[in-house]
Amino acid sequence: MSRILLIDDEPHVLAALQRALLQMFAAAPPQIESYSDPFKALARICECEFDLVICDYMMPQMSGGELLQVLRDVAPATVRIMLSASTEYGTVVSAINQAAAFRFMSKPWDAAELEQNVRLALAQRPAPSPQEREAQRLEAEEPGLLQVRRDADGSVIL
Repeated sequence: MSRILLIDDEPHVLAALQRALLQMFAAAPPQIESYSDPFKALARICECEFDLVICDYMMPQMSGGELLQVLRDVAPATVRIMLSASTEYGTVVSAINQAAAFRFMSKPWDAAELEQNVRLALAQRPAPSPQEREAQRLEAEEPGLLQVRRDADGSVIL
């Protein structure tokens, strides 16, 4: 099962994205979490791993580019897609280069394009190593066993 994190300061956009993703993957729905506060989303990213993050570019607390740059350092294997109502060339270049975004999509998005990009993004995710598979098995047997709490800078909290 895939884990997808949605980040946008507009609740109706988060709801629409979640509906679209659940329709796309009706046979095997992914686990989806949504946040309107990028700082809370970053805290969650430090607690668990996500396969894909879809993030808005323009948010009042922090830009999506900044958030995805931090995410690139904290969770490099997580694939990143940037959404924005702006189609300014500088915004696109910033999202792709600085934040290492897998794709840049404009709002409103096209449902077929969203599906194609999400499926491609999830296919980009590297296969789990034998150690990761064993960790997943242990976590499934005993939830919380391998949970690591992290500080805002990514350091482990004992």
